[in-house]
Formats: sequence, structure tokens, C-alpha cells
Amino acid sequence: MPTQYPTVTLLVTHYNRSQSLERLLQAFQKQEIKFGDIVVSDDGSKPEHQERLKEIAPLYNFRLITTPKNGGLGNNINKGQDAVKTAYTLYVQEDFDPFPGYAERLTDALGIMDERADVDLVRFYAYFKYPYLKPFRKGFSEMIFKIWYPGYKKFHVYSDHPHLRRTTFFEKFGRYAEGIKGDRTEFLMNLSFIKKKGKAMFYEDFKGVFDQINSSDEPSTMTRSDIRQSNNPLMVFARAIYRNVKHTWEVLF
Repeated sequence: MPTQYPTVTLLVTHYNRSQSLERLLQAFQKQEIKFGDIVVSDDGSKPEHQERLKEIAPLYNFRLITTPKNGGLGNNINKGQDAVKTAYTLYVQEDFDPFPGYAERLTDALGIMDERADVDLVRFYAYFKYPYLKPFRKGFSEMIFKIWYPGYKKFHVYSDHPHLRRTTFFEKFGRYAEGIKGDRTEFLMNLSFIKKKGKAMFYEDFKGVFDQINSSDEPSTMTRSDIRQSNNPLMVFARAIYRNVKHTWEVLF
């Protein structure tokens, strides 16, 4: 029997990965998860991908929000979020797929946000476990940020990875920065979230809800420098020190 979420819009940002998008939408369809609305925000993809989006839009009943030219991550999220009309937004990039049983996690997250008006978003995925967590219930924990806590990972409270948020998000934290690299866009929103005392929940089994899939046919469109990705121990240590100092300065000043 379908699980209905009339107060939730699925917002998917897309760029040149129509196969990945269709796989994501099929995953929700197979699990019989029904949203109040589905919005796909395309960032000026190549013509063949735009054509595919138009073909599958009626199959998955989504509204396609387009742009004449690529505007970057910030612009793509902004115009997609502007189109959302329900109380909640489930934000997912097109290269993520929900594991079977996702409806239970989404129901739990909605219950938390309905109960706790102070919670701004609930995170379902991360590259690492957030270091400062206060257990709440059903595997969700409250993320605790204090500027004096050690380590740079404390700064990563907000993330563009799959999360449920209130559609009024912009009213509190502002819009995403446009015209800059995606990583910086994400971190500037993270700074706003911290400075305006945003509150988030984190699902501790953060690799057990969504799977990030970057196939050879449709690889990641995000590029990073070798320095940022190096696993050399000295480089890792230097990055950690640099990020902690830099982020502390950005939050305070």
C-alpha cells in the first residue's frame, strides 16, 4: 500500500545525469512513496538530457524547472526551492537512491519536525559521522555546535546531502550564493545556518538510508583539486588545522 506524504515535495537538482535521475525516481516509485509534489530543477543540461527529462516527466509526474544556461548549484537550488508549495521539502541530488524501507525513516523525520518547531532540517546522509550528537529517538540525534569544541568537523552542521527541511528555510537562512563554486555555495549556507542558530537532526546510520551512485556513464559533475583530496598524512593534518582556523574566523568575523 502506498505511503502518502502530502505535506512533502521531493526537490531534485539535476545536471546532465538523466539516467541517474530516472533511477532515483524509480526507487521511490518501487517503494510506493507518494509525495505531495515532485520538482526537478535542471541546470541547463545538454539537449539530449533535457529531451529525456521532458519524456519522463509525465511518467513520474514531476514539474520540470529549467533555465536557458547553466547557473551553478546555488541558482539551481534557489529556483527549485522557489517552486515548492508544500510545508516540507525533501532535497535530494540526482545521484542518490533511497534504500528499501526509506518510508519509515521519512515518517520518523516528519514526526520529529512536526513535534519540534525548533528543528530546521533532518539529515539522512553524510561522508562522516558528526562528532557532537545528543541522542533523540529512533536513531536520530540532535547536532550540537559550539565554537570551542575541538576539530573542524563540528562546522559541518548543514549539508547539501539528502535532507528534509521546512520550505520556509530561505526566510531564516537566506538564499544560496550564486556564481561561485558548488563547494563554496554549500559552505556559505552552512555558515548562515550556524550563525542564525539553525538546529538539525542527524540519522546516525548515515550510510544506511541513501546510496550515492556515480556510474562510469554518468560520473560526478563536481570537481575538486588534488590538494583537497590527498590522503597523505601530513596533508590531512595540515588541512584539518587550516580548516579549523579558517572556519572559526569565518563564523566569528
